[in-house]
Amino acid sequence: MSVALLERGYKVAHQAFTKQAFELADVISDAPCFSDYSQLDKLFPGSKFVYLDRSMETWVPSMQMLLSRMLVHLDDKTGRFNTILKRSFNHSFGVNRVENPMDSEHLIQSYQAHKQQVFDYFEGREELLSIDIGESGSLSRLLNFLELDAGSSDSDTSARSSSHKNSPHQSLSNQSFPHLNFPHLNFPHLNRGRNVASWDEYKHPNKISANAAGPENRKYFDYKLAKPSPKVTT
Repeated sequence: MSVALLERGYKVAHQAFTKQAFELADVISDAPCFSDYSQLDKLFPGSKFVYLDRSMETWVPSMQMLLSRMLVHLDDKTGRFNTILKRSFNHSFGVNRVENPMDSEHLIQSYQAHKQQVFDYFEGREELLSIDIGESGSLSRLLNFLELDAGSSDSDTSARSSSHKNSPHQSLSNQSFPHLNFPHLNFPHLNRGRNVASWDEYKHPNKISANAAGPENRKYFDYKLAKPSPKVTT
């Protein structure tokens, strides 16, 4: 999704760990959004949120593969990952609070609890879109949600899409991405099996660093998250 929106002309941060990253980016994906959506909703009123839905048959093994690589770096004391990233994973998946965070039943329970919390929070509001990016036409739905509303004009969309000199503004139905090899109006499929595309290796002028420094250096917001669920042993 991040790559598709870069190509559309949005400034995208894949993860954001500073105030400045949030100020510079049009789109933030991944941590800390999946754990901090309610706090960010209050900090940036009028923002739109996208929930990425997946079947358990595809998500669980994908998450287990991801955690097999990340767990050592998510450790509260010795992990090398950013403290905000570690906090997000611990809050949503209990990676440092359960005996086996890769257990299928635990992951399914975490997924279902998180989904329920998101939909309860946004109940009755129009700021949330839920999509499965593997479904045909899901990119069209996302672009309609982001761009085709009362707060977005054709001139706004044209200006944003023209911000990348190699991506002149044109209808997505006529726009091709031969280097990504994906059909119009569908998302590029970059991650297959254990071949996980590196965001760092994808070059694009619209990318925003997750650790962008600003007037307050690399300071993050000072809000607090609610305490996560009690420890569960699985």
